[in-house]
Amino acid sequence: MKTFDPAFAHTVYFWFNNPDSQDDKDRFEASLQKFLNNSKYAKTNFIGTPPMATREVVDGSFTYSLIVTFESAEAQQLYQEEEAHLVFIEECKDLWAKVIVYDSNGI
Repeated sequence: MKTFDPAFAHTVYFWFNNPDSQDDKDRFEASLQKFLNNSKYAKTNFIGTPPMATREVVDGSFTYSLIVTFESAEAQQLYQEEEAHLVFIEECKDLWAKVIVYDSNGI
């Protein structure tokens, strides 16, 4: 188990073209896991799907969420350019209709 690093969090939401396709989900999960297992910079990660929302403030419209932590903003930038990340994007970019990223520095 890697230790959570509170210095920098990279949160990504994915909306799929075909959110009900199990084949698309299987392909995405396999490629994403391969990428994260081979990343030199990602400290910890969380891959999620939306729960059944019980409050109006909860946005459950996405297909997957990803939270990755880094020791610094510089490490996150290196992650953006590493081969494992670029391969993941190439393998899966046709699956999503929309991606939104939220990056945060720890306080």
